[in-house]
Amino acid sequence: MGNPKAFMMIPRKDAGYRPVQDRIHDFGEVEQTLNREDRKLQASRCMDCGIPFCNWGCPLGNKMPEWQDLLYKGKWKEAIDNMHETNNFPDFTGRICPAPCEKACVLNLHDAPVTIRENEASISEVGFIEGHIKPLPPKTRTGKKIAVIGSGPSGMAAAQQLNRKGHSVTLFEKDSKIGGLLRYGIPNFKLNKMVIDRRLAQMEAEGIEFRTNCEIGKDISGKEIMENYDAVAITIGAGHARNITPEGRDLKGIYFAMEFLSQQNKLIMGEDLAQAEIINAKGKHVLVIGGGDTGSDCVGTSNRQGATKVTQIEILPKPPIGKNPDTPWPFYPTILKTSSSHEEGCERKWSLNTVAFKGTNGKLEEVLVEEVEWEKDTNGRFSMKPTGKTETIKADLVFLALGFVHPVHEGLLTELGVAFDARGNVAINKESKSSVAKVFAAGDAAIGASLVVRAIALGRKVAEDIHKTL
Repeated sequence: MGNPKAFMMIPRKDAGYRPVQDRIHDFGEVEQTLNREDRKLQASRCMDCGIPFCNWGCPLGNKMPEWQDLLYKGKWKEAIDNMHETNNFPDFTGRICPAPCEKACVLNLHDAPVTIRENEASISEVGFIEGHIKPLPPKTRTGKKIAVIGSGPSGMAAAQQLNRKGHSVTLFEKDSKIGGLLRYGIPNFKLNKMVIDRRLAQMEAEGIEFRTNCEIGKDISGKEIMENYDAVAITIGAGHARNITPEGRDLKGIYFAMEFLSQQNKLIMGEDLAQAEIINAKGKHVLVIGGGDTGSDCVGTSNRQGATKVTQIEILPKPPIGKNPDTPWPFYPTILKTSSSHEEGCERKWSLNTVAFKGTNGKLEEVLVEEVEWEKDTNGRFSMKPTGKTETIKADLVFLALGFVHPVHEGLLTELGVAFDARGNVAINKESKSSVAKVFAAGDAAIGASLVVRAIALGRKVAEDIHKTL
């Protein structure tokens, strides 16, 4: 701990965002960066607590106090090496993780936690700029072949860890590029795809084989995969989106959020799309149903496309601002979150249930919603009560951002015959094994939609479990 009084002397300083009037006209990353000296000062605020709650709050078990101290001392290479001990991709998590570590930071008791996430991103960038991040191919090969199916953060982490243990790894992806939701679900204004590509270059140099435009269970049978590989890791994510079916659901103009977000990312990458299929919010009234991060991404993308107005509704009540006694420190707080996309222009409403979609000639024009109340019973369970108060929201486009239910069962999972848990995820034991011999699962495919840090952590775990089994 280089400066034991820094947390009292140096205030928290966020890098902040680019000006709204600039960023809404492009898809460049909205977050700015601090210079190296400011970053060192921010790292010095870490108190090196006797019980590091930041470490407890991180699913990856990142050793924040250690690399904060290394950053403060200017030991950038040692800092990135320390990060890589627990996290394959701090350059991803430093951009898109909701930072449960900061919520658990002792300084968050005074609403000024260490800027852990931003420091993490900065260390990663210096690591690439100064050449500290290099390919680490294995010195010997085991002769074992492993198929990792699904190339999101969990699949990428599993593939890299298994390859470094000497196994021959093939990473399969049904889309045209590696990255899963990192590439096709998260907007470029939050994660520039160059960040993914430079990691892929590292992984390819380490000896990992990429197979894109290849959907297992369709382009290649599950049987063939089972015959040709010693182990199979299913990391396909939770791709089955949650739906609602009010009256008028079949009207034109209603889409799942991922249809919209992935299409925009494909357009930026220059992929060919049929003109008739393109969803464009320019000049339209947009309604986003769902108040989470995916809904926020729809808001930001709609504004960049030139929407006339964007409204976001949520069925749950408005969270408290600042503090919530139901989720006290060091737990992740359920409080009102205002994203960079919300700041760019969005009307937000809570406690609204979608009753009906309305339109003429098969085309959406408005949405009928009803106000609801939430009541807690003696066991602490909430129940929703309709109030009868309704309103109509003008909408030319609706994006359903209601989360994901479970992985897609059709195709691969059905063919392999894996068992599912009560929520429809691939059922696994403590060793990440499914009900089918030599088939493992990790990430959202096994636990449902979750955080990028948890996906990476489970990708690392399934790699260790497969290695031990083999």
